[in-house]
This record gives sequence, structure tokens and C-alpha cells, in this order.
Amino acid sequence: MNATDPLRHGSVMKNSASIAKPHDSATERRLSPDEAFAAARTELQALVRYAPRSMWEQDTAALPLPLQYLRRHARHFAARELAPRALDTDLAPHDRDVERQVLRSALQAGLFFNSVPHPEEGRPLPLDDYPLAWTASLKNEELAAGCGGWALMLAAHALGATPLVLCGDAATLARVMEKAKAKGRAGEPYMLAYAITEPASGSDVEETRGAAVARPGTIARPSEGGWRLTGRKLYTSGGDIADAVMVFAALEGEGLESWTCFLVERDTPGFTRVRNEVKMGQRASAATELLLEDVFVPDEHVIGELREGWALNRASLNFSRIPVAALALGIARGAVEAAIEFVACFELGGRPLLEYQEVELQVAEMIAQLSMMRSTIWEYARRPIPTQAAASLAKVSCSDAALQVCTSAMQLLSNHGVLHRERVEKAWRDVRLTQIYEGTNDINRLAIIEDLRQSLAGDGGV
Repeated sequence: MNATDPLRHGSVMKNSASIAKPHDSATERRLSPDEAFAAARTELQALVRYAPRSMWEQDTAALPLPLQYLRRHARHFAARELAPRALDTDLAPHDRDVERQVLRSALQAGLFFNSVPHPEEGRPLPLDDYPLAWTASLKNEELAAGCGGWALMLAAHALGATPLVLCGDAATLARVMEKAKAKGRAGEPYMLAYAITEPASGSDVEETRGAAVARPGTIARPSEGGWRLTGRKLYTSGGDIADAVMVFAALEGEGLESWTCFLVERDTPGFTRVRNEVKMGQRASAATELLLEDVFVPDEHVIGELREGWALNRASLNFSRIPVAALALGIARGAVEAAIEFVACFELGGRPLLEYQEVELQVAEMIAQLSMMRSTIWEYARRPIPTQAAASLAKVSCSDAALQVCTSAMQLLSNHGVLHRERVEKAWRDVRLTQIYEGTNDINRLAIIEDLRQSLAGDGGV
């Protein structure tokens, strides 16, 4: 890439030449910290010298060894399977053959399990000693750096599985896992989805005050041996490919406090996938409208207890909002990496843009924002039980910051930033959705206050 390319000529950083200053490269090298430390006394070197490494490598090295393996494994998978398909899938999503290839590869790579292949021995290395939000966040960042849409497809399955994990019903979990293993032996993943949003209840089903006055649209009425569900669910991520969907429904004649979680299998009579929305971003993963017309669900497919769905929903969101923050971080990182690739190659005045101080300042600011996002996510994700305030804080702060980073990356590329091939405008569209799903950011701000209200009213501080 250089200024002789007619699509890349003369339109980026028009004023950069005015800030370029003559410099002595040899003198700068001698004065760099690396050279200065290398020339210092041995005693000083022992305290201050370090090998140059990327921020990614530095952060990875700080993780426990199994999580280092997980992060590297997810990074390699994203580079091999997701990034090469990202642009084509964004233009032509929902190709079943392509989806099948990617999901099969994810199954073979072990990304549907809470383990990671040992890099030397090949055996599964369990991750049970680490909080689910932490392992999910590590995976999500790496996958989203390759493609936000494909990352959402895999993350939506994890959200669908969350009520099963949290409900504490070992028998139900074992039944579902047996189906997943049987399908896995045939080389196909068993996919789950999570359905809460309704035509008249979006944010209402993710916030206490709205829920108190909301009228449920999906109703479960008792039937011999089980329940019959009627209603609609909207914007269900992965609902088009899921083998089973966690459908939250109110019991007949009751409000959202009666919400119950039901596992509805794909081929159940009366259960229809109406359509996939045409989305702004994260297009690889569908947002599906589901129609339930007198759908029979047996008693053994009730997840948890009757009227426990509201608690399961709020808990599931607490566990999923931090990984959503990691999706935002990964998408933003992908945009920054694309922008750095551009400014390192595009020349102005015979020098790469990255050698101009104004560009260095912008790149440094984006890297700093990524580092702050990652620090927030890792701090809250490593706690065994994510609180509502911590989960919402991570989601709000990181998705807002990620959008700003993607905006900065687009500005850095100037008019090239809107070109699809540069990947940055796709990242901008992808990251915008992280401010909306899992509760809009304003709903999450209210959730922070709700969770901290007692301490804020007292002397607990913030």
C-alpha cells in the first residue's frame, strides 16, 4: 500500500507533512530506552531491562497457564476460521454451508466446552477452576477480533446454556448434555439460544421497574404432562440455527414475577422461525423472530422451578454482560489492528503515516483505551459471582469506549475508513450493537444504581 494507489492517494492526513520534523534515526535509536538499558551496568539492567513485547503478549503472560492456552487457542482459531470469512459473510450472511463449516470447526476446536486442548499433549485441559465469565470473556475478545458476527453466534450459544448451568438441576443438564454429546459424535454441534424479548417488552424484561408494569406476551398454560406456550419472541440471537431455545414465559393469568424458563426443541409442532432481521452489524449471527402457537413443552423441560425464570434471567444477564463487554473489546481491537496495518503501510511524503507524531498520538490513545477496557473486564470477570453492578458497569463502559475507538480508527483512515475492504467500518457497525443487546446501556446504568442503592443511601461509598 502506498500513495501510488489511486484509491489511497493524497486524501489521508492532508496536514501531516506540516508536522513532520527532520530527525536523526541513528541518534533516536541510541537514545531509545531499549538501547539505553542495554548499555547500562549489569546491576541496573537486572532491575529495569525487559524484552520488547506486544501488549497482547504482556497481558497473556500475566494469566494463569491454562488461561494463557485458552487465549492463544481462541486467537489462532479466529485467525484461521473467522477473519478470512468476515467480510464475505458481512455481505452475504446466513449461508448454511458456511455456517456448518465454521460451527463444525468450532466443535473440533473445543470452543463449545469449558476446556482447552493442551498445546503439547492434546488432551483437554479443564477450566473448571476459573469463573465462567472469565473464560467466556477471554474467548469472546479473541473471536470478536476476528469477526464480531461469528463471535456473537458462538457467544449466543453460551448464553443459551447459562440457565441450564445456573438452575442447579443436574438431571436436566445431564439430559441436554447427552443430546449434545450424541450430536457431537456425529461431528455437529448442539446449539442453544436464549429468548426473552417480545414485541411489547424489550428493555422491560431486563429492568425491575419496567418489569413491574409490563404485560407478558408469551404465556404458558398447564396441560396434561406439561405446558402449552403461545406468543412471540424477537431478536433471538442464533434462533435460526438453535437445536433448542430457552423460552421465558409467564404462567397464565400472572405477571412477569411468574416467568418460567422452558426448553423448546427445534422441531416441536407449532414452533416456527418467522424471519431473520436485516441487521446493521454482526450480520453473521441472525436475530430471529420466533412464533409459538400452542407449543407443548413437557414438565421435564422446565428449567429450574416454576416462577423461577425471572431470577434465572437476571442471573444469566449478570453472567453474560461481562462477556458482552469482551465482545466489544474484541471488535474494537480488530478495528485498531486494521488501522495500524493501514498507517504502517500507507506513505505520505515518503514516510509511513505511523512515523508522524500526530498519528502516533492517535494510535497510542486507542491502545490505551483497549488496555483500560481489558483491565475492567478481567477485574470483574475473575470474581466467582458477578454482581449486577459490576456486570452492567463493564458492559456500559466497555461498549461505549469500544464505539469511540472504532470511530477514532475510521477517522484515522479518513475517506478510506468507509471502504468495506478496510474492515474498520464493519467494526463500527458491529460494535454499535453491543450498546443495545443484553440491555441497552441506559438500562444497564439503571441496573448499576439499583444494585448499589442501599450503599449509596448509607455511608458505603462508591
